[in-house]
Formats: sequence, C-alpha cells, structure tokens
Amino acid sequence: MMIAQLVKRITAHAPEDLSEAEACNVFSALLDGDVPELELGALLTALARTDVTAEVVSGFYRAARGRIKRLSPPSSARMALRPLVIPSYSGTLEHPNLMPLVALLANHFGVPVVVHGPLEGHGRIASVSVFRELGVLPCATLKDAQAELAEGRIAYVPTGLVAPTLMQLIALRSRLGFETCAHLVANLIDPFDGPGLKLLPAADESQAALLGNVVAEHGDSALVFCGAEGEAYPDPQQRPAIEYFSEGTHQVLFEAEPVPVYSSALRNAHLPGGADAKSTARWIHEALAGKEPLPPPVTNLLACCLFGVGYTDDFNQAKAIVAVRTHSLAAA
Repeated sequence: MMIAQLVKRITAHAPEDLSEAEACNVFSALLDGDVPELELGALLTALARTDVTAEVVSGFYRAARGRIKRLSPPSSARMALRPLVIPSYSGTLEHPNLMPLVALLANHFGVPVVVHGPLEGHGRIASVSVFRELGVLPCATLKDAQAELAEGRIAYVPTGLVAPTLMQLIALRSRLGFETCAHLVANLIDPFDGPGLKLLPAADESQAALLGNVVAEHGDSALVFCGAEGEAYPDPQQRPAIEYFSEGTHQVLFEAEPVPVYSSALRNAHLPGGADAKSTARWIHEALAGKEPLPPPVTNLLACCLFGVGYTDDFNQAKAIVAVRTHSLAAA
C-alpha cells in the first residue's frame, strides 16, 4: 500500500475522497500494524486536517468492527433489555463530566450498561476518574466485565480489552498532540456487535449528521446528539437535538432547545462546584440521592435511553416514567 500516494490524494488542493472499500483497506492496514511509523504519523495527520466523509468513516468502522473482541449480553437482564453502550474518549476541560450520571441513572432502571474508553485523560477530566470516585472500577479482563454485567453492575471496559489495536492508535494522541480518526471510530464500537444501543456524542451538528449516516448504513441502534465537549451526555444547560436510529429507521426524539434551561445566575447552583473528578462525583452522589436537581437535558436523554433499550415501546411513557422517578428522588 502506497501511503505517500494516499497522503497526497487527501491533502491535494482538490482532495480526492477515499471510497468505503479503500478506507476499510487503509484502516485495516493501520490496525494490523502494516504501516511504518513515519508514514503512520503522516497519514493520521493528513486525515485529521481533512473533513472525512461518511463513506470513509464507514469503511474505518467496518475494519475496526471485524477486530473487536466480543461481550455477550447478560441473559438475566430485566425484561431482556438491550444493553446500553457508552463510549468515553474525550474527557472534559470546562464542564463537569456528567456522563457517569447518565450511566448510573440507566443502571438504576435495570439497564445493562457498558462504558468503554481509555484509562487516562491526557490532561482532561476522564470519565474513568469520576467512576473511580463513585466506586466503579475498570474491569481487568473481559471475564470480569461479563461478571459485572451478570451482577447488574456497570462494566467499565478499557478499550485495550475489546479493541487492542485500535487502542494503540488512540494512544498516539499523547505523541501527536491531537485526536485522530481512531477516536471517532472508537465511539462507534459496540462490544456486543449489534445488540447494544449506542450513545454517540458528536462535536457539532455536521458530525452528528455524519454519525447518523454511518449507523444508518450499518443498521446499528444508536442515540446521536451533540455531546458536552465530546462526551456522551448533553449540555446540562441546553438540550441538543437527540436522534434515534434503529435497524434502518430514524426518529427525532427531541428537538434542540433554543435557550438554556437555567439563567446564568442559577447555572452554578445546579451544577458541581468544580470540574475535577472528586467534586463531580460528590455532586453526582448527591443528585442520585435526590439532594440536587437533575438537569432536564440529562433526564431527557435518560428517557431516550429507556425507550431505545426497550424498557417501554412508547416514548411518551418513557418520559412519564422518568419524570415520576426523578420526582420521587427529589422527594426522598
């Protein structure tokens, strides 16, 4: 494979897009370690400076999907609920990382939850750090992950367990200084290879459209929305549009809110006092105990999750269930 020619095509004044088949072959070579280090860096840099198409991302995803180590859905899941699969690859800088709150809320409803991501944040507040403060530790093996799921607990699965070669590409972030296409592909992983409902956070509306096209082509089930700093939870002050994809169907469950939920004067009163892992975990614990109000965008996403995993086949009922349950938390 002539990597130099590919880099030239991608970075040309009038760049030539790769086909899905070409993208699959290229990413397969990257995952299999068939690209020398110098060419690897040049290609990842070129791709990072290019607006990749849905066809290219689909090809990358197809290559990664064929190299994933699988988990089995827990057989004892309440009402045979679809597992919820949450990627965590960005971490946060400005916002408290509330993705663990989404995972814990879903798990409280009996939903099997798998979170996958790296074990470090590269200077950002990683979800794994918040989870540790909440007593949810990373699994050491896939067998441990299966055991956590069987016991009804959240399984935090390091990427290295389910996609070790993809993790090697992700780890290059510390050397290159930026996220590569491997991070976007990692968000698409379903360790169950099909049965899971994926939360797919997008950086912006353009990327949300791209991810929607990819999951629709592959027939995946996913909730696609603009995530806070790339993490799988909505801005707690202003809900983004939340779209549901399932086996080729598409439905907008929530439109984007035009204005923030809270005024700027009340913003800090309804969120953790600090963005560090300890402060965030402390606030999440208080919120789960009903001592802090849950941000409406988070409960909106929770209703979408319950609908998507099959807790109920009526979305309005999912919203009502969440409203009643969160009200009872606050009244406890």
